[in-house]
Amino acid sequence: MSEAKIEHDKEGRIAQGLTHALADYSSALRFEDIPDDVRTIVKHCVLDWLGVTLAGSREDAGRIVREEALEQGGSPQATIVGAGVRTSVGQAALVNGTASHALDYDDVHFAFLGHPTVTVLPAVLALGERDGASGRALVTAFVAGVEAGSRIGAYVTEAHYARGHHATGTLGAFAAAAGSARLLGLDAHRCATALGIAATQAAALKAMFGTMCKPLHAGKAAANGQYAALLAARGFTSRDDAIECSQGFADTQTPVVEPEDALADFGKRFHCRDFLFKYHAACYGTHSSIEALSKLREDHGIESNSISKVEIRVPTRNLKVCNIQEPHTGLEAKFSLRFVSAMTLAGRNTADIATYNDAICSERELIDLRDRIRIVGDGELARGTSEVIVSMRDGVVYREFGNVSVASSNLEEQGRRLEDKFLVLANPVVGDARSREIVERVRTLEDLDAVDKLMRLSEAHD
Repeated sequence: MSEAKIEHDKEGRIAQGLTHALADYSSALRFEDIPDDVRTIVKHCVLDWLGVTLAGSREDAGRIVREEALEQGGSPQATIVGAGVRTSVGQAALVNGTASHALDYDDVHFAFLGHPTVTVLPAVLALGERDGASGRALVTAFVAGVEAGSRIGAYVTEAHYARGHHATGTLGAFAAAAGSARLLGLDAHRCATALGIAATQAAALKAMFGTMCKPLHAGKAAANGQYAALLAARGFTSRDDAIECSQGFADTQTPVVEPEDALADFGKRFHCRDFLFKYHAACYGTHSSIEALSKLREDHGIESNSISKVEIRVPTRNLKVCNIQEPHTGLEAKFSLRFVSAMTLAGRNTADIATYNDAICSERELIDLRDRIRIVGDGELARGTSEVIVSMRDGVVYREFGNVSVASSNLEEQGRRLEDKFLVLANPVVGDARSREIVERVRTLEDLDAVDKLMRLSEAHD
C-alpha cells in the first residue's frame, strides 16, 4: 500500500490528501493484510448484525421501510433479511440497514462516533450477494469501510457529533462507500470519487433520536454509500478531496479537525479492534449506568421502594443523547437514562427487547422511581463511564462506577456472549435449527465461497 503524502494549511487543516489517502488504503487492502484477531472481530460483527437485523425486521421501522420497498419493486438481486424475498441492492441496503438499527441493539465504535456495522455490512452484503462474492471478499470490504469511517470520525472529532449530526448517518455514508468500492474492486481514483459522492449525501440529525428516523439514518447511509460506489464505477464525477476541501464535508460540519488523529499509525492500526458490543437493548450512553446500578443492586440487595434518591453522573455529551426525561414510548425509553436506570433498579431485564414497550412507560412503580433519579453532566468523566450514587431511606449511601469504554480482550468469551445474544434474537424469526446453522456459517465465514449461502438462511420460518 502506498504511503499518503498529506499537506496541511497554516491552520492545521489537511489541505490535500486525506480523501486520497483513505481511497489508496481501501482500494489496496487485501484479506491477507488483516490480522487474525481482526478477522475474528469482524465475524462477531457479522453475527451480531444478523441477530439484530432479524429481530429488527419485526419492528415497525423495519416493517414500514420494507413494505415501501416491496411496493416499489426492484430487480431480485439481494435478500431482505427476515422476509425471504429479494430486491435491488439499493433497496436491500436501505431496508436491512434500517432494520438492523431499529432496536438500537447493534455495535458501537467511539472513533466512528456511532454504529459502523449497520452502515457498512448492509451495503457490502447486498453487493456481495449480487456479484457472488466470497466470505473473504466480504471481510475485506467490511474492514475497508470501517477503517475509512473511523479515520474520518477521528478527523472531524466529537465536535461533529456535538453539533447535532448523527455520525452513524454521516460517517456511515463514507464507510459504506469505501466498503462498497472495495467489494466492487474500484481503483483508488474511483474510490476517492465514491467518497466525494457520499460526502454530498451524508446527513442525519440527532434531534431524531427516539423516533424511527434514527434507524433510517443507518439505512440511508448504507444505501447512499453503496450508490456512491456504484455511480463511481460507471464514471460519475465528484470532487476527489471532498472530506478536506474548502466548503467540503469537514469544513461545513465540524468546527474542529484533528489531522494527526485521522492519520495516526496509518496503515498499521486497525480500528476494527475497538468495537464495543451491546448487551442491553438501549442507547449505549446508558450502559455504564446500567452496569453500575446492576452491580449495586446485586451486591447490596437493594429494593426499589427503599431508595430515597439517585444521582447519576455521566459525561456531559450524554445529556444530548440519552436524556429524554419522561418517555412515552418503548423507543423513547431506550434514550431515557432516568427510565432505564429505574428499570434496572426495579429488576427489569434491560437485555430483553420485549421489555421496551409503550405500556412499561406508564407503570406507576417505574415512574415513581424515575422521578427520584437525577442526571448530572460531568465534564471530567470519560466517554463510556459514569458514577451512580444511590441514597437509601435509612441514610445509607452506595456509590459505584461504570465503565463500558474498553473493547474486550477475551475474544473467545465475547464470541460466546454474542452467540447467546444472537440465538435469543434470531430464534423467534428463523427457528433454532437455522439459527445454529447461521452461527456455524459465520464462524467459518472466510471459507464461504459465496455469501448468498449465508443470506439464504435469513428467511423467516413459517
